[in-house]
This record gives sequence, structure tokens and C-alpha cells, in this order.
Amino acid sequence: MDVDAAGKNVDKTKYRGLIGSLLYLTASRSDIMFVVCLCARYQSNPKESHFKSAKRILKYLKGTSSVGLWYPSHSPIHLIGYSDSDFASCKLDRKSTSRTCHLLGSSLISWHRKNLSMRCSLYCCG
Repeated sequence: MDVDAAGKNVDKTKYRGLIGSLLYLTASRSDIMFVVCLCARYQSNPKESHFKSAKRILKYLKGTSSVGLWYPSHSPIHLIGYSDSDFASCKLDRKSTSRTCHLLGSSLISWHRKNLSMRCSLYCCG
């Protein structure tokens, strides 16, 4: 997904409404968080390709309506954390990405993703 400068413009109000609804759903459907946030980047100037991508998320949700978060009561309580960094690989803004997630037993309890400018990540890393 990119800026798509040559694409056909779509109604900003409809696109923003769709993205707002999808952002609301991310509270219970964390599996769509990344793609919804990616679509949300283009709210100021949405193109037809962005609208198609957002509608594709709706199709995915329709096909996976039985999927959700599950926290079993009988699983052992061990806290596990993972982290990952990706230095300046984004084609659009050349920003670095840092990601973390934490599991309690086998269930996800938190996750975080942050984009950093290259200047900041070089400064922070020495």
C-alpha cells in the first residue's frame, strides 16, 4: 500500500467513517490492527485503491466472525515478552520500526509498535 498519487479520489467522509468503524473494532480484533492503521494513514487524501483495501478488511471480518481473543483460565501464568526492530526499511518514510508483545501464559495481553525517524534511532542507538 502506497500513496497512489495517480489513483482516483474517493469521498473522504465515507472513507473516514469506514476507518473509524474499523478502528473501533480493533479493541476486540487485534488481528486487524496493523492493516487498519496502515489504511488510516491515507485519510487526508484517500484513493480508490485505499478504499478497496479497507473494504477487503470488511470481507476478512465477515469470513472470520468466529475468531476472537480467548484467555483460558487453566493455562499456566508465565509472562513472556518479545521485541523486534527494523531499521529504516519503510519505503514511504524511511523510518525505523520497533515492536514488542507480551504474553501471559498463551494469551496476548499487550503489544506496541512505534515508528522512529532515522535520526532519532541513530541517536538513541549511539
